[in-house]
Amino acid sequence: MRDSFDLTGRTAIVTGASSGLGEGFARTLAEAGATVYAAARRVDRLEALADEVRGVVPVVCDVTDADARARLVERASATGPIDVLVNNAGRPGPPDALTETSEEFDGLIELNLAAGFHLAVAVVSSLPEGHRASVVNVASVIGLVSTAPIGGAGYAASKAGTLGLTRELAGQWGRRGVRVNALVPGWFDTEMTDGLFTNEKSATWVRRNTMLNRGGTAGEVDAPLLFLASDASSYMTGQALVVDGGWTAR
Repeated sequence: MRDSFDLTGRTAIVTGASSGLGEGFARTLAEAGATVYAAARRVDRLEALADEVRGVVPVVCDVTDADARARLVERASATGPIDVLVNNAGRPGPPDALTETSEEFDGLIELNLAAGFHLAVAVVSSLPEGHRASVVNVASVIGLVSTAPIGGAGYAASKAGTLGLTRELAGQWGRRGVRVNALVPGWFDTEMTDGLFTNEKSATWVRRNTMLNRGGTAGEVDAPLLFLASDASSYMTGQALVVDGGWTAR
């Protein structure tokens, strides 16, 4: 069973790896033995992560840029085919639909949804015939249920779209040996949720609506990510693994 989670000799890409959940994902995959191409725009943070964690290779990349995506895939596949792609890059948006501009909405769709699609296509197109790989798209409970007054229309649409995209790509690529699953985190204290847990009103809101009566802590979503990335989930595809303390089960 332990060997099922071993990624020794595997190559992985993690986007949005300079902070938050993405940084944890890069650490986890590297500690499992993978060479992890950690991609983001903030090179100083990536280099600090690479200095700390053996197996992490920093790559500056704006995933909304087609040329940058191509360079990332080319670099990661230089020594062999890519085994794992974690589409994690994303950002939140304004919570009020009436004040969310068209530029803000379109930007969220481009970054949180379209960029991951294009990167997945680039990775799978680079694979030799018959090579098995795992794509993990990071969604959110906001793509499953309304979390008003927190969340936002553009963000919710992008994460709901991620879940639909996951199912469709799983159906198209299953016979190629490529599994596609979604990881669906609930409320975690990260840079993206800055202020949510330090404000007593919003922290109480999270606790009151979560069956485990708390938000997620650092590391609690990393093992589920490793499960989806590794052979431990070899018979799973097209699925959404929800890690939310019971938020969506109420």
